[in-house]
Parts: sequence; C-alpha cells; structure tokens
Amino acid sequence: MSKTMKNTMVLTIITLIAGLALGLVYEITKDPIAQAQDAAKKEAWQAVFPEADLNSFEQIDVDTKVADEVIKTLGIGATIDEVCKVGEDGYVITTTDKEGYGGDIQVTVGIKADGTVNGVSILSISETAGLGMRATEPAFYGQYQGKQTEKFYVSKDGGDGEPIDALSGATITSRAMTGAVNAALGYFQNAF
Repeated sequence: MSKTMKNTMVLTIITLIAGLALGLVYEITKDPIAQAQDAAKKEAWQAVFPEADLNSFEQIDVDTKVADEVIKTLGIGATIDEVCKVGEDGYVITTTDKEGYGGDIQVTVGIKADGTVNGVSILSISETAGLGMRATEPAFYGQYQGKQTEKFYVSKDGGDGEPIDALSGATITSRAMTGAVNAALGYFQNAF
C-alpha cells in the first residue's frame, strides 16, 4: 500500500470518528440547551412583567406583514422574534437589532395595554466590555421603563419621541438598543 493511500485511510478514519463524536455531543446537549434557552426566555418575560403570573403569558404568532412594515418604516436592521400576550395587562415582544457594534442585540420589551414600556430585559448581547456592555446596567436600560411614547431616540442624534442618553463611547450600542425597543413599540402600536 502506498504512503498516500495509507495517509488517506488514516485521515478518513479520524474524520469519521470526529464526526460521530460531534454528532453524539450534539444529541446529548441539544435538549439541555433548549431547556436553558426556554428558561432564559421565561425569566426575561417575568423581568419585564414582574407583577404577572408566569401562567398568564400566552405566546401568539408574529404578524409578519405588520412586523416587516414596522421595520421598513423605522429604517432599522431588526426583526420581531416573538410576541406574548400577558392576560389583559399587555404584551411582551422580543426583538433583535442586527446593528450593534458587536453584532446582534436581542431584547424583550414589556408593554402595558396603554402603551407604557413596563420593562426591558436583554436576552443576548456581545458588545465591547466596559463600553457597550454597560447597556446591561439598569442605569441605561431603565431609561425606557415607565415611558409612554410613540418612539425613542438617542439624544445626541436628535429626533422625535422620548430621548435616551447614549452610553459614553458606545453610541452604536445605544442606537441598536433603541432600535430594538422602537421595533417592539412599533409592532405593538400597529398590531394591537
């Protein structure tokens, strides 16, 4: 047997073993990962509507036509990921803004039936440590809470609606967070 043939066989066997091992690890970890993601989602729901019982959250289908129209009107790179009705209290809307400095920023926004932002919870963010990651601090995301407005804007950019003070050195993150919250507000205003 030639050296090339022998090396090809060894590489093939190694590749097969590695592939089988990866497949096995995937099968073992997929259920725990899904459970962890579901728990994080429910924790975010509870964070934006702490007064609501977890059993009162009812997932409803996203109206993609309304979602697309809202995103187009706002002119942002975002998606409406999930919507929950919270009894008669309001709605929980999960959005992802794709224009963060470090990538996607996914937030859950609780909006009362009267249009007041009840809470904001960050599900996923990978911004720069010490700068954009300060968006996870209540001092920043708390600016959205308790406000009843048509939309928010980053104060240094100017605009209509309720001003949000940008994080120093992290304006892109501030805009992405504001875009995600505005996407949720826009969806709420047009779908309900």
